[in-house]
Amino acid sequence: MKKRLLGKSGLEVSALGLGCMGLSFAYGTAPEKKDAIQLIRGAFERGVTFFDTAEAYGPFDNEELLGEALEPFRNNVVIATKFGFKEGKPPLGTDSRPARIREVTEAALKRLRTDRIDLLYQHRVDPNVPMEDVAGTVKDLIAEGKVKHFGLSEAGAQSIRKAHAVQAVTALQSEYSLWWREPEKEILPTLEELGIGFVPFSPLGRGFLTGAINENTSFDKSDFRNSLPRFSEENRKANQALVDLLANIAKEKTATSAQIALSWLLSQKPWIVPIPGTTKLHRLEENLGAADIALSATDLQKINVALSLIQVQGNRYPEQMQKMVNP
Repeated sequence: MKKRLLGKSGLEVSALGLGCMGLSFAYGTAPEKKDAIQLIRGAFERGVTFFDTAEAYGPFDNEELLGEALEPFRNNVVIATKFGFKEGKPPLGTDSRPARIREVTEAALKRLRTDRIDLLYQHRVDPNVPMEDVAGTVKDLIAEGKVKHFGLSEAGAQSIRKAHAVQAVTALQSEYSLWWREPEKEILPTLEELGIGFVPFSPLGRGFLTGAINENTSFDKSDFRNSLPRFSEENRKANQALVDLLANIAKEKTATSAQIALSWLLSQKPWIVPIPGTTKLHRLEENLGAADIALSATDLQKINVALSLIQVQGNRYPEQMQKMVNP
């Protein structure tokens, strides 16, 4: 697996990481613990060194899972986790008070079975806590050796600049994919200017870009996608044109739609590291194969022209969740 540097921070990770949220919740019935551990360790054996979790995934279950799975080779991997929600529960709202950040960090260290967190993200910007206080608290944790790098998730350009002025931000994690290109307008130029890496989550559009989902797909009742406007039956039908486009390009390249979607992201900037998630080993291997697919400038131009003719339908999140994005 090829390696990439997240911005100018010096933090080196595999070109593709593993988003671990789905191993505990959000996408229907989670896999058995032993199977999840096997998948995480299988990712490491195949060259993945970058693993993403959060206090809110469960809450707490995902960090515990990662701690157990990665303990045998802790010194050979980069673990990213997040703070920022009341009691670790997004529906309760944000909470990035300095005391809470410290509390979450100490608990995460125990759950992850480690003495340091490689990359600690603020999960969502907290409108009630000045960004300078958040960054200052993480700066202190870095000085104490409990945290190595500071990150933000779904933060807007102004928040990124405020944080970076107090403590260098190593990475921003936000949604970015062929069906959500909003970061290209303001976020990517800001990150490039400041030397900050970018970690796209949901790089496969929560599974939609793989071609495995269509208007007739029914999700488990506990599946998070049931609440997302973009996944309504009507919008899935409208967005099928994007999936068809990917399938055609994949056929030309003797690849899969997922691999083309990930390769496209990797082609955008050398400091972009997508973190696709999966619960299946064969999907993991398929995703990792994207790192070996080279899209030429002609390929990328062709994709961009085709994309300009497709209007993606539906909001990313329900209204309440949308309020927490990019403040």
